[in-house]
Amino acid sequence: MGKKFVADAMLGKLVKWLRVMGYDVRYQSHYPSGLIDRLVRNEARTLLSRRLKTVAGYQDAFLITADSVREQLLEMKIRGLLTLGRSSWFSRCLRCNTLLKEATLEEASFNIPDYVLNEKVGKISVCPSCGRYYWPGTHRVRMEKQLEEWGF
Repeated sequence: MGKKFVADAMLGKLVKWLRVMGYDVRYQSHYPSGLIDRLVRNEARTLLSRRLKTVAGYQDAFLITADSVREQLLEMKIRGLLTLGRSSWFSRCLRCNTLLKEATLEEASFNIPDYVLNEKVGKISVCPSCGRYYWPGTHRVRMEKQLEEWGF
């Protein structure tokens, strides 16, 4: 199991890629007062922020200094924050962060395009929280290629 994170509002693109890699990342565009503090302390999450002032109040926090997602991920990797392997990729909902479960063909047939079923694309997953479906199509292939090019 990998490290859990909470990311501030400035890191939305990084959050998406961390979730692609299988990391549990809490993220909101706005946090009510005290929520980040509770997530760090009660859920043992590492705070990710681009603001020095924000990370200064936490022992388990990491200041992201790079501008590009690639460089941000490399910063985290060098610091030893990224430990999950490729087997964890595409295990979380990119929208709501929930662990995905395998969907049955019956339930998937009512919720995904027919061409996906006809192409027999492989394992189809569903988010039990928001109901979003995922399958290994061209979008996933592009994301895998991108991560490999970045050295992951």
